[in-house]
Amino acid sequence: MSVLTEDQKLFKRRKAVAYWLLAGVAIILIQILLGGITRLTGSGLSIAEWKPILGVFPPMNEQEWYAAFELYKAKASGQFITQNSNYTLSDFKAIYFWEWMHREWARVVLSGVFLSGFFYFLFKKYFEKWMIKPLVLLFVLGGLQGAVGWIMVMSGLNPEDTHVSHITLALHFMFALVLLCYTFWFALKLLIPDSNRILSFKHYRFSIILLILLALQLVYGAFMAGLKAAPVAATWPDVNGTYLPQNIYSFGAEHYSGLRIITYHPIMVHYIHRSLAYLLFVMVIVWFAKSRRIAKANGSSLLNKASITTIILISLQILLGIITVLNGHLMTQNKFLQFEWFAELHQIVAICLLMNVVLNYYLVKKRVKTV
Repeated sequence: MSVLTEDQKLFKRRKAVAYWLLAGVAIILIQILLGGITRLTGSGLSIAEWKPILGVFPPMNEQEWYAAFELYKAKASGQFITQNSNYTLSDFKAIYFWEWMHREWARVVLSGVFLSGFFYFLFKKYFEKWMIKPLVLLFVLGGLQGAVGWIMVMSGLNPEDTHVSHITLALHFMFALVLLCYTFWFALKLLIPDSNRILSFKHYRFSIILLILLALQLVYGAFMAGLKAAPVAATWPDVNGTYLPQNIYSFGAEHYSGLRIITYHPIMVHYIHRSLAYLLFVMVIVWFAKSRRIAKANGSSLLNKASITTIILISLQILLGIITVLNGHLMTQNKFLQFEWFAELHQIVAICLLMNVVLNYYLVKKRVKTV
């Protein structure tokens, strides 16, 4: 039997921690997808209270179900009176399920995997000193994500609104993506040594710009979802017959001023989201050409494969975006039908694209570390 060297033992420990983090990445990804289903089925306001511990269990009998239904009617009165006044208890149970599942996945599965893995590796002494701060930050991000989620829900619990604020929705979504990408980055640091990364300051800077633009696009994607903006221009490549938004005041633009018109106005948000997609596609093509040259010059098959995957993902993402928009007129209330399927697929590919860009970004660096 061969005896492992200290370096081999170290890599084995890091690899185990990395796989734990990647399991967390997969679970966070499922959590985000459950959030998408919750939003698309209009289920987000169905649980009108926050019980981190007792909320593990759904209503256990008819009396508790009726109490939860009455609480929903009282606190989410804007949505109930405007959209769901004909709901029976059976209808309420259907929307309750998705919000409960969304919370339960975070509360039990996500927290359970992270906490059990943390204590296991702590007991086995797999954590190194430099990992302490990243691990603390990881748990802080997880806690903040839960807090922002409840702030989002509260934004819709009133007599006026029928949905949560699209601003808090975007904030909740971006916090989830930050948690996802940070966990993924942490795993990459353990699996791919710094010595295996490629030195290229220009490409490193270009990758940052690409990542920022993609983040902005994802924010506007969340705005699109929160404002239900797909049906306002369910045409492509034109925007309701023109290539620039027309008659924006018919949507009440006179009530918006300054930045509000590009963050609150449905048709403007829709137009900006489309425009950013075109800009992002052009930038990815340029970035792809540069990435391929750098990968070839440095003999990096991983960077080469990652850059090819980026082109495939952004092409698929734009195609799904177009199909989603063209099906915008089929958007349904509290159901998961044709439009909702395309919208969810659009979100899934967007997240995969983001993770792939993060991988590409990690594979290059701006300078050689000195001791």
